[in-house]
Amino acid sequence: MSTTRLLIPTRAAQQPDWAPHLGELDTVLGELTERPPLVTAGTATALRDELAFVARGTAFVIQAGECAELFADSAPDRVRAKAAMLHGLADVFESLTKLPVVRIGRFAGQFAKPRSNPWETLPDGTVLPVYRGDAVNSVEATEAARRPDPRRLLRAYDSAAGALAELAGPADPQDGGDVRAALAPTYVSHEALLLEYEHALTRPDEAGGRYASSAHFLWIGERTRQLDHAHVELAASISNPIGVKLGPDATPEDVAALLDRLNPEDRPGRLTFVVRMGAAKLPKRLPALLSALGPRAARATWITDPMHGNTRQTAAGQKTRVLDDVLAEVAGFFAAMSAHGLPPGGLHLETAPDDVTECVRYEGQLHSPLPLPRYETACDPRLNPEQAEQVVRLAAELTTRPATPSHTSHE
Repeated sequence: MSTTRLLIPTRAAQQPDWAPHLGELDTVLGELTERPPLVTAGTATALRDELAFVARGTAFVIQAGECAELFADSAPDRVRAKAAMLHGLADVFESLTKLPVVRIGRFAGQFAKPRSNPWETLPDGTVLPVYRGDAVNSVEATEAARRPDPRRLLRAYDSAAGALAELAGPADPQDGGDVRAALAPTYVSHEALLLEYEHALTRPDEAGGRYASSAHFLWIGERTRQLDHAHVELAASISNPIGVKLGPDATPEDVAALLDRLNPEDRPGRLTFVVRMGAAKLPKRLPALLSALGPRAARATWITDPMHGNTRQTAAGQKTRVLDDVLAEVAGFFAAMSAHGLPPGGLHLETAPDDVTECVRYEGQLHSPLPLPRYETACDPRLNPEQAEQVVRLAAELTTRPATPSHTSHE
């Protein structure tokens, strides 16, 4: 096996099959280890410090952006549009609640996706390897385009670097500096899925440890959070703030073990649990989980992902989400957190800055035989700006309601 490969394959779920290209993978990883960091250790630490306020209930997180970014989404106009949408949502929440918002983009690196099925069957019956994100293969539905290509990892780095440069912006107002300077505080995030890419971009931090220089905030998905697997091992080894997705089957033992492994020093802002249980299951599963954890639950920040547990299919065969389900999961999350004396820390949303129609408003719309007209996502359905604002306005309303008596004190 290649000496550059960093993983034990049996303990690394959802990894591409690079086997036909191990020599090329070696070369790519070697180049990535020599490239400059995409973000600094200081800015990752700054985000962790801001998330500490969220853990105390004195700030709120809005994390929003693409399901799966295309490399084309790193073009300057697309980066500006996505960042402007994120800031617009944050501004709405701040104006309604007077709470500061920590703004985290789900972009500038969200180029890989875990998949439940390694194969895709096209309408004509052709079976192809599934699209795993632009960092791995192409969305184009051909055999050649779907082969994992290690060189795409370099394009992922270059695309993220371009997006981050656009967010920082030039100082010259004649070149759009005023607009882009307003977007500079945006933190960026993505799922830490491609372990070789992430390991190749770890760098020394200011405290003598290591940090992931690929983004300010990384999260581990529901499919890859096994305690003895390589994704958790990576997360434990870096100093960045870390998120972990929790689905409806997460147990108190799972969560307690993740707390001990990923935040052994109980550092505020270090660990965020991103709850994605679905509108139907969350009202029973989350309260039971929080009750079982007791005071230990306060060792992390908790935010809601009301998207991934609510994926449905239309009569026309398109994946979609029903906005009513999304809103219901947000309401259920706030109710459970408040009842247990814990701050509902934020929202994790898949959004598009365009007027797409990938999510429907009502369940009845699922039965239409007509395809949704503006369906442009490379993977999962996203909220358009109007729909995302509805979610943010509900969260703001729930934030400003008088608190209900808690079941458990965490003081």
